[in-house]
Amino acid sequence: MAARAGGFFAGCHRVSPCHRPEAINARARPVGLLPGCQAGALALLTLPVHLLQAEPVLIMSTQQAKPSTSPVKVRVRLATEQDMAAIQEIYAHYVLDTTASFEEEPPTVAEMTARWQRVTSRGLPYLVAVHRKKVVGYAYAGPFRERSGYRYTIEDSVYVSQELRGRDVGNALMTELIDRCTVLGFRQMIAVIGDSTNASSLALHSRHGFFVVGALSSTCFKFGRWVDAVLMQRILGDGDNSLPPKNPGRRKQRKK
Repeated sequence: MAARAGGFFAGCHRVSPCHRPEAINARARPVGLLPGCQAGALALLTLPVHLLQAEPVLIMSTQQAKPSTSPVKVRVRLATEQDMAAIQEIYAHYVLDTTASFEEEPPTVAEMTARWQRVTSRGLPYLVAVHRKKVVGYAYAGPFRERSGYRYTIEDSVYVSQELRGRDVGNALMTELIDRCTVLGFRQMIAVIGDSTNASSLALHSRHGFFVVGALSSTCFKFGRWVDAVLMQRILGDGDNSLPPKNPGRRKQRKK
């Protein structure tokens, strides 16, 4: 029998529907980190009622990421085709050795180049972090969904080389990615985080204003076990408080 992943759904606190908080309604919003929680500790999660039924209403994870030590200084710039080999090497680790990616075979350099071209052809940012003239991480924004009504919502991806994880490379990439996407006129950013025990990614997104908005149980089977996915979201710019621009993502990106 396949092993069951831990994380969100291991030891969750189940709350009877009759004891649901009054704040939970058809348009429930996440409440974010609990007061006093350290960055990286997942918080109370409220889900829309139509998704809850009789399943858990409150979900809490107490796993925390290790704090960053000895931050390194990086330069974040737009990726070029010459960066694709380094990017492929970084990503291959996550495919082969972790459940952060749900791919099982590492894409080739040619495939990573094609993916980079698809992102940049939409006017979306694809960034790299450089330390001592070496690419040590990358991040990009892609469409959350292809249907036109989703055009103001994007999905982020951030990957850091194994040797520099926990050294603030992810922070530098995320800061620049959020800034660029806001300037481009997008209003919501979604993170689909592979594996609910992926504490470092959960902590990174929490630190940058993301809230947990949902979890998909056992949606991936990898390394002989079922793996969850966590959905996080943050507002960009005015969010839904004003009308958006007509064409997000088409403004000329600044070079760094």
